[in-house]
Amino acid sequence: MKVIFKKDLPGQGQAGEIKEVKDGYGKNFLIKKGYAVLLTEKSLEILKREKEEESSLKEKELVEARELKQKLEKEIISFEVKTANEEEKIFGSISSKQICEELINKGYNIDKKMIKIDKPLSYLGSYKIKVELHKEVEAILKVELIKE
Repeated sequence: MKVIFKKDLPGQGQAGEIKEVKDGYGKNFLIKKGYAVLLTEKSLEILKREKEEESSLKEKELVEARELKQKLEKEIISFEVKTANEEEKIFGSISSKQICEELINKGYNIDKKMIKIDKPLSYLGSYKIKVELHKEVEAILKVELIKE
């Protein structure tokens, strides 16, 4: 019996995968528990349509991420901070959460997990921060720390 997996099942199959399984296992477990459906012309047609929709959705997300990258790379996020000493070290440091809040205030829909900070922002000056917008798209955001 051939089935199309609807959900991932570790060690057995991934969603969208077509596999040959034993009749009893297919009927009594995979289909009954909702992990798979029987391979028919109709189910194959539905699978192809779902893959096309998923592909177009991924392409749309990629285009949107590239557009957002263009906008983000023109932005400069500034923070006015107090310094602790003459070496221009600030009290504490600027976190990805604070950068995220500033971006949200400017109208961007960015999650703090997308912001990747390599080293702490704890001195006055300019920094370039990576923002992962998509698996394939990474923007460089300019962040400035200025004396209050």
